[in-house]
Amino acid sequence: MVELQAGLRNKPLNLTMLNGSAKVKLASNSNNQEKPRLRLAIQKEGRLTEHTLSLLRSIGLEFDSYKQRLFSTVSNFELDIMYTRDDDIPEYVATGTADIGVVGQNLLYEEGVDVEQVLPMGFGHCSLVVAVPKESGITDVQQLHGKKIATSYPKSAHKLLRQYGIEAEIITLSGAVELAPNLGLANAIVEITATGSSLILNDLVAIEEILQSEAVLAANRESLAHPYKARNINRLQVRIKAALAGKEYKYVVMNAPRAALENIKRAVPGLKSPTIVPLDDPDWVAVHVAVTEEAFWEVMERLKEAGAGGILVVPVEKILI
Repeated sequence: MVELQAGLRNKPLNLTMLNGSAKVKLASNSNNQEKPRLRLAIQKEGRLTEHTLSLLRSIGLEFDSYKQRLFSTVSNFELDIMYTRDDDIPEYVATGTADIGVVGQNLLYEEGVDVEQVLPMGFGHCSLVVAVPKESGITDVQQLHGKKIATSYPKSAHKLLRQYGIEAEIITLSGAVELAPNLGLANAIVEITATGSSLILNDLVAIEEILQSEAVLAANRESLAHPYKARNINRLQVRIKAALAGKEYKYVVMNAPRAALENIKRAVPGLKSPTIVPLDDPDWVAVHVAVTEEAFWEVMERLKEAGAGGILVVPVEKILI
């Protein structure tokens, strides 16, 4: 399998890969300094990959993707997609190898790079925590002075130690960090957790939350200062925001007695005032409104109580606010 090498991070991107006997090259007009294509770095394979690909396709981008591929050219947008290791994305964006990247805030914090977080993506939520064995008697980070801490986030762990002014040995592991205390390798761990289930399975308990994290669209600062690139980054943001907003709402259409209209308006916390459409019967109206997914069932109950009937619920694909 071909991997991006660290030495390429500070060089212009002009890479090829061999796929059988066919040579595949990144198609780009990046030599056009006035109207360059954007480069987007995303995780090649991992917990963010499917969410990212699904979102990109939901905003109308047309491209090929499969596990052996390192690059895709978007056919209907001035964008090339790089598939890479997630922990390389912060540096690629910071150095301009990629103009933008979809990456977890936990990795941006770990690498300490100077990039702009332009948009939260609404997925990949997790927390970076300090955890210890449940029966260890350790309840405070200060108690880790002189102890061993296992982690796949060594820079974040060192930041924590400096913050508390304590000394401890950092043991860097590349995986299965939660096993380290049970194996006698460490007294504590610094690791991400999404649901806490992996901590529970290994009899660990979190004693400190270092960071709450989610996937974000990160941008290179020079790319944001480039008029043509900034324009296309903004176009992507508009599309992504619309797709994310669509997931948060349902479109509700109902019939209601005109006399109950004020009660119905109070029952519906929509985007704005509901749309009222007259019906053939002058005593009845049709009401159209967008309702948040989170409040949906409570709102439906209040609408029924207020006198609404014939309620039709339609999923929302996108909302341009």
